[in-house]
Amino acid sequence: MKKGIHPTYGPVVFRDRSTGTTFATRSTLGGGSTVPLVDVEISAASHPFWTGASRVVDTAGRVEKFRRRYGTR
Repeated sequence: MKKGIHPTYGPVVFRDRSTGTTFATRSTLGGGSTVPLVDVEISAASHPFWTGASRVVDTAGRVEKFRRRYGTR
């Protein structure tokens, strides 16, 4: 790798906002002297494919918007 052209690569902690699960890894987000905490909406700890649980993740009110638009026809 060429020197001076790549971003710094360091430790970072990701936290799943829906379950509170945290996991440490390395990323280009963590290039400073402190370990940053990054909140994510969904991870393997809360994703329905990985957990086997089916649930609706609605962050923008899409279901309500659909029901207002089309109602019960």
